[in-house]
Amino acid sequence: MFKKFSKEDIHSRSNIKSSVQRGLKSNFVDTYPGLEPIIDDIIPKKSQAILIKCEDKIQLYSIDNEIVLFQHFDDLVPTLKIVHKYSDCFPKVQVDRGAIKFVLSGANIMCPGLTSAGGNLPEENLEKDRIVTVYAEGKEHALAIGRLLMSSDEIKSKNKGHGIELIHYLGDGLWNLQE
Repeated sequence: MFKKFSKEDIHSRSNIKSSVQRGLKSNFVDTYPGLEPIIDDIIPKKSQAILIKCEDKIQLYSIDNEIVLFQHFDDLVPTLKIVHKYSDCFPKVQVDRGAIKFVLSGANIMCPGLTSAGGNLPEENLEKDRIVTVYAEGKEHALAIGRLLMSSDEIKSKNKGHGIELIHYLGDGLWNLQE
């Protein structure tokens, strides 16, 4: 989604009213329940949130000159910088070492990369279309954020085809965007 993203893709910026900001916080916590204890660290009460409207109906939300989340249609998705700070709050999957260079070049993740010896899917089933953070074998921080194209149980049983559609990854246009 952000492979070729740049400042030219930004259309407008506007301040968000505090009531809209409260609703945004509430929706973010509903989507990722693990954020509840720390949501005021991510989006402080007295901070000024800025809505940045971009190409392809993408909306970025900036708090204190840092983009903390973005919205594409109904999906609220954290940026990788937020995932790195609060990694325990988001669903995780792990790819094997062989997939790292492909993920960092923006390729979707194939099922065998998640089910091989170095890959790891959570024990509980994650439903299709769930937003997940993607880690790599032997690495501490997340490489990417993606959407499951099938449930994690289906990925384990089929073990072929695309398992995760990449949304945001290290080194893409959003990662490199400076406020």
